[in-house]
Amino acid sequence: MADETERGLESSLRRKLLMGMAAIPAIALMPKFALGAGPATAEVNTTGLAVTDDEVTVGILHSITGTMAISETGSVQAEKLAIEQINAAGGVLGRKIKFIQEDGASDWPTFAEKAKKLLVNDKCASVMGCWTSASRKAVLPVFEQYNGMLYYPTFYEGLEQSKNVIYTGQEATQQIIAGLDWVNKEKSAKTFYLLGSDYIWPRTSNKIARKHIENHLEGGEVVGEEYFPLGHTQFNSVINKIKLKKPDVIYAIIVGGSNVAFYKQLKAAGIDMSKQTLLTISVTEDEIDGIGGDNIAGAYACMKYFQSLDNENNKEFVTEFKKMWGEKTVIGDVTQAAYLGPFLWKLAVEKAGSFDVDKVAAASPGIEFTKAPEGYVKIHENHHLWSKTRVGLAQADGQYKVVFETADLVEPDPFPEGYQ
Repeated sequence: MADETERGLESSLRRKLLMGMAAIPAIALMPKFALGAGPATAEVNTTGLAVTDDEVTVGILHSITGTMAISETGSVQAEKLAIEQINAAGGVLGRKIKFIQEDGASDWPTFAEKAKKLLVNDKCASVMGCWTSASRKAVLPVFEQYNGMLYYPTFYEGLEQSKNVIYTGQEATQQIIAGLDWVNKEKSAKTFYLLGSDYIWPRTSNKIARKHIENHLEGGEVVGEEYFPLGHTQFNSVINKIKLKKPDVIYAIIVGGSNVAFYKQLKAAGIDMSKQTLLTISVTEDEIDGIGGDNIAGAYACMKYFQSLDNENNKEFVTEFKKMWGEKTVIGDVTQAAYLGPFLWKLAVEKAGSFDVDKVAAASPGIEFTKAPEGYVKIHENHHLWSKTRVGLAQADGQYKVVFETADLVEPDPFPEGYQ
């Protein structure tokens, strides 16, 4: 039955991706050049990228099939919206953006293979892509070998920095540590049961979480820690262990389609989230669309963006996103972070006056995007973004109610002392 549910979700997501792209741009930046009126191609493309007098090619590389499609479909939609808006506003250096899309198919070797195609065969000027850390780790050597530029949208464990990557999601200190401090203070939480999917991001994130719980939270204790293969659907055994241990907090980093089974089985087992605190750093509105709001209502999530954010940038973004992809679509943290990629690349290209990757990379630190739906972002010298940290409370309607946010932007620190 679980397999049929997952196939149904993937079919629905694929139908979303095939919908029309006729959105009217609302928050695109003003163009620096009119289409076809930019500087000479020989001046702005000295390394043989796919740039002509009136067009520049970029890549989109996400899973639109397999267990990660439930999470990555929104990223594809957001990147296409951003590209559509940029083109309608004049393009980049007078050139319209053309995209080539590839499917990583929830398989890390496939991501590496498709990344090489986009860089070597298609000569893409940049690539918006990946979701899991496993897929990012698989493609990173390819981007560094062939000197490509990747815009990576997912919150992740940190412990990485590359000239060839702009990390538009949060790293661990902006999400994991801040979230644990919040739940410890607000819920007087001391005991934690750590759960995760079995790959690098959940394992490394829980390693960081464990160190913070045991070394920085007074009386903090990890009472259980377990991992499950991607696509796993049988969680009753660990749910029984959780009921016996009675932790103050279930700390869940389960990804993709497995979330549907996990949260449904939690509810069926009688776990009442008004009494049992659950804090996740992996379930966005995109996943809740498959889980069902009734099955996760009462859980908390720590991220930098929620669709319900009340600011003018976000209101315009949500309106345009739904106009392109349908009124029933939802927008999660990674979807919003993916939307930032094309704009941050555009700003860096125009600051550099070139599509050359080395020049774009050098121009990126200090880039500010004031029209970000999350409010405002700035690229740090370490290629991560300054951003706020927020905690949301899941509602039955599938949205999150923001219950906490930092007063200021949190500086990214991908190599925090004492957590490596």
